[in-house]
Amino acid sequence: MVVPADGGAAGGTVRGDAPAAGRAAAGRTVPRQGGSPEAGPVWGPDAWEEARRRVRRAGRAYVWLNLVEQRMRALVSDVLRPVYEPAHGEDWVTAAAGPAGEEWAHRAGAVREVSRRKGYLLDPADDRLVVFLTLPQLRELMVQHWPCFEPHLADRREVELALDELEVARHVVSRNRALSETVLAQAERAAARLLALLDGGRAAVPGTPGDVVEELVGDRYADVSSVHSDRVRLQRDLPVEELLAGAQRLDAVGIGLSLLCQNFTGRRLVRLAAGGCRTRLLFLNPASSAVRRRERELGLGRGELARSVEANIMHVRRVRARLRDPRGFEIRVFDETPRFTAYLVEGGRPQGLAVVQPYLRRSRGAESPALVLRGTARDPEAAGAEPGLLDVYREEFEGSWADSRPVS
Repeated sequence: MVVPADGGAAGGTVRGDAPAAGRAAAGRTVPRQGGSPEAGPVWGPDAWEEARRRVRRAGRAYVWLNLVEQRMRALVSDVLRPVYEPAHGEDWVTAAAGPAGEEWAHRAGAVREVSRRKGYLLDPADDRLVVFLTLPQLRELMVQHWPCFEPHLADRREVELALDELEVARHVVSRNRALSETVLAQAERAAARLLALLDGGRAAVPGTPGDVVEELVGDRYADVSSVHSDRVRLQRDLPVEELLAGAQRLDAVGIGLSLLCQNFTGRRLVRLAAGGCRTRLLFLNPASSAVRRRERELGLGRGELARSVEANIMHVRRVRARLRDPRGFEIRVFDETPRFTAYLVEGGRPQGLAVVQPYLRRSRGAESPALVLRGTARDPEAAGAEPGLLDVYREEFEGSWADSRPVS
């Protein structure tokens, strides 16, 4: 991802507010005169936790702002450059700004010159005037030349409303001030909506608000983008509707697949399949000895877990019966000892998404830790390349599927 130069998504140089700066200074080591350094007032656990909370929120907001600015910059260049460049050459941005924007265009040019002299332009592609325009200035160019943009954008009012909502977060992040959870959520929704509008109303960003940061660093943690202590906390951050958004393939394996069967209605499953999603569901055979062993582990009565699995299988069988082409909706059972439940989704996001939960001896599936895995683009031929966890679980699923039996 390109980090914006001076005047970028975060509005240029980031300055700390007075309280934050004071707290930072309080954590420094103060040298004695003529002696060894003496530790000054230090941050306690609460202060560090507050700092981490600010960083997490500001980081999420910054990534969305960065994406929006890159998309706005590209759109402005694609639309206005062919209009003004033939007559004005490299000064096409200044010409497009006109008399009303001449001052900020020249100011952006001055910032570019300073960046050139000081060596801040690390990427030659950033040595363009349009890169040094702020988000409000890019918006101004769009508004001034709306007839040029109208064929590409569905609704000017929606675009401007989304930009208005983003301005609060942009202002706060640019000055390193505290961003509330409410403003962060508003900014994420506005950014996702705006990116879709700038793409003509299509879903511009694969994934859900909040996914982007995890996708950027996912390969550092073997595809693990988040960990939840149980299924309730998982669904709070990643509802099933978002997990399956845009899915073109769903492979699921587990004892009863309750996350899907009890949180996603049959009607939605039918719509998902009718939209082209190929589905393979693999349940533990309710008549197998493995079910009885699991019942004993959990302290359930004989047949209690088996009846729950049978009910879920009947649910998805009814879904399959309502499909015009049931061949894309397969249901099977396996007899092996269950080791995990996994929902592997392809099509909604690059390289796929998965939710995996291990089976603990004394805990139900809803009480087990849940891992969210996001596939990352890897070169399998690269030296030392190792598969991510998503690839490992896909391979495990395929092995279990090959040894399973279809449900009629």
